[in-house]
Amino acid sequence: MRYIRRAVLPVLLLVALVLAACGSPGSNNGENPVKAAGVLRVGTEGVYSPFSYHDPATNELVGYDVDVAKAVADKLGVRVEFVETPWDSIFAALEADRFDVVANEVTINPERQAKYDLSEPYSVGEGVIVTRADDNSVTSLDDIRGKVAAENATSNWAEVARKAGARVETVEGFTQAIKLLNQGRVDLVVNDSIAVYAYLAETGDKSVKIAANTGAKSEQGFAARKHSGLLSGLNKALDELRADGTLARISQKYLKANASGGPDADRAERAPRSTWELIGHSLVPLAKAAITKTIPLTVVSFVIGLVLALGVALARLSPNVVLANVARFYVSIIRGTPLLVQLFIVFYALPELGVKIDPFPAAVIAFSLNVGGYGAEIIRSAIQSIPKGQWEAAETIGFNYVGALRRIILPQAARVAVPPLSNTLISLVKDTSLASTILVTELLRQAQIIAAPTFEFFALYGTAAVYYWVICLALSYGQGRIERRLERYVAR
Repeated sequence: MRYIRRAVLPVLLLVALVLAACGSPGSNNGENPVKAAGVLRVGTEGVYSPFSYHDPATNELVGYDVDVAKAVADKLGVRVEFVETPWDSIFAALEADRFDVVANEVTINPERQAKYDLSEPYSVGEGVIVTRADDNSVTSLDDIRGKVAAENATSNWAEVARKAGARVETVEGFTQAIKLLNQGRVDLVVNDSIAVYAYLAETGDKSVKIAANTGAKSEQGFAARKHSGLLSGLNKALDELRADGTLARISQKYLKANASGGPDADRAERAPRSTWELIGHSLVPLAKAAITKTIPLTVVSFVIGLVLALGVALARLSPNVVLANVARFYVSIIRGTPLLVQLFIVFYALPELGVKIDPFPAAVIAFSLNVGGYGAEIIRSAIQSIPKGQWEAAETIGFNYVGALRRIILPQAARVAVPPLSNTLISLVKDTSLASTILVTELLRQAQIIAAPTFEFFALYGTAAVYYWVICLALSYGQGRIERRLERYVAR
């Protein structure tokens, strides 16, 4: 009987493994994983007018790509959830499973097809070269050699310009590129004809023109992770939307042109708002972003970072060699790497190790670790600035190490540490603007959202700067009050 069990047991284990593999979540048994989840998570910029931007009147996320994604989700019978992500980190977020597909005018090319699942195209255009209206030096792609082009670093148009001999200056997106061209800081912009026609129709800008075609057509579609199991559903939905005319209607609504890039002569004119009206309408959204994201992110990160900094500073002063060296290594890592890299590691790299953190907590973790590294050295130097006689006096009256530290040393060290720690806090207020790269819609990100469809960058960024300035003024005032209160702890 024992021999039978020994013979049968491996067979049973093998059968169990096969059944488990056949029923594993990754296989989905042929089922579309989006339908199984009931939601299509879509990554998009939110600042790329007219494809993905916020309506200035309602602040609702709208645009050609947004509406196409909504229509596809409707065809699939699921709800849609948008995750706004800067273009330069959008594929990193896709790989980290922050969303299912990218809907942001992703150009279909062999390099991307090798790495991602790309759907059938839902918009088709051709490459064009945009120059200033008074520049007649460009009539073909060959003429851009030696000139300066403003392009998004990861777009295929940057590669087109570079291969043609242009020097590429990288920008965040098309709107910034056009602004640099208007300002005379670059010579040209290479981009898709659909984006250019939409820009010209929206703004009526006469200072730039389409000088030439690149000779290359561009097709844009959804991008998903390789072997995602989404392509058949996406392609079927797009085919139906193309057949019933939905794609054409969405195209006319936002692009003022058909899907092949032709302009629409029946465009409805809109009266543009003045700059002051735009600033007036932006005050409340910017204030809301500051109050709900920038200030809480600053306060929470600084408090946690301050506690961490105190612990690291005491570890650095510890006679325990191992503890002191661990603290020294931590400080070295934090001060030796950029804050932006630390944010990316926490948000984009950790999911590859199975640790997925939401945007706001991820920002808090990264900022707190950063404050802890810099604050530790400030607190350490402040403690060391207290005369040794203070320690000896504390021992004389019966204080142990903890009691002396809490009652005698730290109150005096706090007075020394307040000015540099206040500088760290004020720097943190401004550093929170980097949180926009990991999907946190804080003050600067909100300014970018409002500026994207209007191209009023100076007005909106200037308004955001005033908000930052006011916050920092309030913190500076608080610093002065705290310093005066701590004066009583300073030994005379």
